[in-house]
Amino acid sequence: MKPSQLIPIIRRLEAMREDQSDEVQVRRFEKDGKEQCIVRYDAKSKMYELEDRTAQQTYEFDNIDYVAVEILELVQPATSTED
Repeated sequence: MKPSQLIPIIRRLEAMREDQSDEVQVRRFEKDGKEQCIVRYDAKSKMYELEDRTAQQTYEFDNIDYVAVEILELVQPATSTED
């Protein structure tokens, strides 16, 4: 069984939430060296904003699980049928 790819994403998102500064926290997520999305966390509103760099769209989330799944869908390698 392969290790979960979701756990490292959630850890990065939690680190954004736990930062005590008033500044908006920003993280970039890549696939094969190409930026797939930018995530911002605003502690004042407690909202995550995901900017999908491939579709040029922005989404807001108030739930860490939902934003993590969206990130995973953007950065995970294509699944093969050989597993």
